[in-house]
Amino acid sequence: MEVVTRTRALCFCTVLIFLSEVHSELIHLPSSLLHGVQGKPLLLPAEARFPLEELEFEGTWYHTPVSGHSTHLVIFSNTGVIPSLRMKSRLSLQLPSASLLLLRLEAGDEGEYSLSLDISVKNRTLKTERRMLRVTVDVPVSGPVVVRTPSSPVVEDRDNVTWSCSASNGTNVHYGWQRDGVPLVPGDRHRFSEDKSTLVISPVREEDRGRYRCLVWNHVSRTSSPALELSVLYGPYNLSVLCPQYMPSQGSEGLRNRGVFTVNPGEVTFHCQAASNPPSSCEWVFLGSNSTQAGPRLKVSYYRPQHVEDFLLRAFNNVTQRQAEIPFTLLVTGMEIGNMKHSQESSTTSPMAVAVLVCSLSIIIACMLMVFLRRTCHPKRVLMNIYKRPLTEQKRPHSSGHEDATEDFGIYEFVSLPGNMESTLASSRSLAHLESVPDLHTTIYDVIRHIPDGMPTQSLLE
Repeated sequence: MEVVTRTRALCFCTVLIFLSEVHSELIHLPSSLLHGVQGKPLLLPAEARFPLEELEFEGTWYHTPVSGHSTHLVIFSNTGVIPSLRMKSRLSLQLPSASLLLLRLEAGDEGEYSLSLDISVKNRTLKTERRMLRVTVDVPVSGPVVVRTPSSPVVEDRDNVTWSCSASNGTNVHYGWQRDGVPLVPGDRHRFSEDKSTLVISPVREEDRGRYRCLVWNHVSRTSSPALELSVLYGPYNLSVLCPQYMPSQGSEGLRNRGVFTVNPGEVTFHCQAASNPPSSCEWVFLGSNSTQAGPRLKVSYYRPQHVEDFLLRAFNNVTQRQAEIPFTLLVTGMEIGNMKHSQESSTTSPMAVAVLVCSLSIIIACMLMVFLRRTCHPKRVLMNIYKRPLTEQKRPHSSGHEDATEDFGIYEFVSLPGNMESTLASSRSLAHLESVPDLHTTIYDVIRHIPDGMPTQSLLE
């Protein structure tokens, strides 16, 4: 068994010699920089890339503080672990990886840590390697405190502002600034201290107003201050005249063209608008009469057509001592508002009058058509003939008289037949057996009505 072990060791040593020629690592540290938190544990990882249980080796962890000399922390080999008496209670070695665990970091633990490893066979050193990493021990930062000088509102282009930020706790602290959530960078008017804990704005402008925040962080923590408002006194800027009667939402934006307001006779109201802090005082100047009126609103009335009036609007900020002016012209047209309303009412009632006229003409035309049809077509006679007409009629040859008197029975129109006395008397004699006819104007209907049943009618008709 001992022979086999020696044989394996010799083989492995041969491999090590070959690997040393190609600069292969026997031990590896995954990181070269570690950030630890004071009072917390920290692991210094290591990876042994050879079988520690089959070789003779000896390794040592060293610590070199930021200011001081290098001291060993622990010595280990394939036979055991020997920690230093000073660090015995604060470290632990993990085999077979050779990683070192610092149980509780202190400020003095910051610095460089190195691992040295020697591999030997029969007390003969074959290969030595040394690896190094750096450790920082940080204290988490506390919430920063921000101070602004001056604390009162500042005037643009006249005052300067200094922001100072500090954190009571924390190591390796870094600072930064934001305005309305946007990071601030050095510029012509923005200057920072070396560690960026101080921000100076000189001079202050209107665009510098907003909410400022200080950011602080280190390798193990990050926090920020509450947002603080910076109030800047500025203006007036963007002075303009507004007329509610001609707002763009009413589709009358074109009534204002290059400072000229075209209005109808009547009452007109103008408003003063400007970007200013504090709000500027407004003054309206009537250039024609050189009179003035103070206030944010001007109300005038003009009823004379083709009237032209020139005005000047002046805005003044008593804090910034700045002033802005804008001239404008009022032009009164010839169309009165009352006439416009009357024309609008007329335009709304005209369609109703047209509708009534059309309905009346339609009724009149319908009545005329009914009268015309009644006079020309005799609808009652036509309907009566249709009602009494047999469903089927047989065609007969044409004859000059009535072959059968029964076919002549029906509804007839009373027609008077004036005749001479002789024909009347003759007819009376031939019908002597009938009742005497008191009236000489006898109708065909009466004759037919008095013919007895079964009597031939041909002779009568002849």
